Amino acid sequence: MTLVERREHPNGVVGLALARAPVNALNPDLCTQLAKAIRDAIAGGTSGIVLSGGPKVFSAGLDVPHLLGLGDDRVAVRDAWEGFFDAVRAIGESPAPVVAAIAGHAPAGGCVLALCCDYRVMARSDDATRPFRIGLNETQVGLVAPEGIQHLLRRVVGAYRAERMLIAGEMVDSARAFEIGLVDELAAIDAVGTRALAWLDALLALPRQPMLRTRAIARADLIAALQPERIQLEHFLDAWLEPDTQAGLRAMLARIGK
Repeated sequence: MTLVERREHPNGVVGLALARAPVNALNPDLCTQLAKAIRDAIAGGTSGIVLSGGPKVFSAGLDVPHLLGLGDDRVAVRDAWEGFFDAVRAIGESPAPVVAAIAGHAPAGGCVLALCCDYRVMARSDDATRPFRIGLNETQVGLVAPEGIQHLLRRVVGAYRAERMLIAGEMVDSARAFEIGLVDELAAIDAVGTRALAWLDALLALPRQPMLRTRAIARADLIAALQPERIQLEHFLDAWLEPDTQAGLRAMLARIGK
């Protein structure tokens, strides 16, 4: 089953759309396909990538029901999380610019994918009473975001604001996300992809090698943050498998009707 759809755009730009209905929950198959699609695009000489999700939800983050279904099988849980971080690193380490076209909510793992991109265009909701939200809400479900992931948020919103958001597990609406720099641009939901392409086109119009070399220097801290020693997956797994964490995650799923 194809879970990441590819589309060719002018100027050598490749569009990659998450396509796992209904909310692009990041299970191992989707993560594997996403990492491969990014690396295939790079190997094919792409000049840039537009990463998009579904309407209303960019990605709901990790597939928690799948992970909970693995029980206390630490090897299977580790494999699932390693697949996610492999996809995250594929985005972060891409030598070609990647722009996120966020046409909906982006909690937790969805936010991490977006933070690894060079630029983020997010949709305004048509219903002011139901805005689209983005953020790292791990503490609200009993998890601790690894230090490297926390760094991704600090580098775009600043250290103190990131501290407050991370501790509270705060999800912000798209207008607030734009105000604090968590996203770079707002657009109507139907225009998110168009605006993402426009940003890439403007970037690619610059002298190519100076732009790419400058980009590599500027993003070195992001790549470093995603290395295994900054993620400390074994410590994260210890916390994931704690009974209190498992109970909190099951309670969360019950609340949202999963």
